[in-house]
Amino acid sequence: MEGLKETDKKIIKELGVNCRRSLRTMSRKLGISVTTLSKRIGQMEKGGIIQGYSAVIDPEKLGYDLTAAIEIVASKGKLIEVEKEIAKNHNVFAVYDMTGETDALVLARFRKRSDLNAFVKSLLAMGTIERTNTHIVLNIMKSDPRIMA
Repeated sequence: MEGLKETDKKIIKELGVNCRRSLRTMSRKLGISVTTLSKRIGQMEKGGIIQGYSAVIDPEKLGYDLTAAIEIVASKGKLIEVEKEIAKNHNVFAVYDMTGETDALVLARFRKRSDLNAFVKSLLAMGTIERTNTHIVLNIMKSDPRIMA
């Protein structure tokens, strides 16, 4: 968060706590005017710092009881193509390009083991993936994508 003003960091933190609060309520808490708050939020949206707003959902309450971390080794020169294709799948919630023995890490949620099985088989059928290594998540101790300045 280097380069951001202290006020912007406080705004990001407040939005992370509850982005549904009114600008008036947030401005009171931050000690700035509604106009200033609105302007700063608009600038951060334009600058791509704030990319959107969403609800934090419990996937297990929607039947997604199985979380998997899948390491991928892609064919030479095909990594970006592979990652873009994998990212389109509705079960996938993260695709990370990484260093080390594997090229990418895919995080995905599934309702049942057979869905995970079909997904992994579809990856291998792409023809641009040499190898996968699948890990099943047993317990989630923390899962929070918000940045709390």
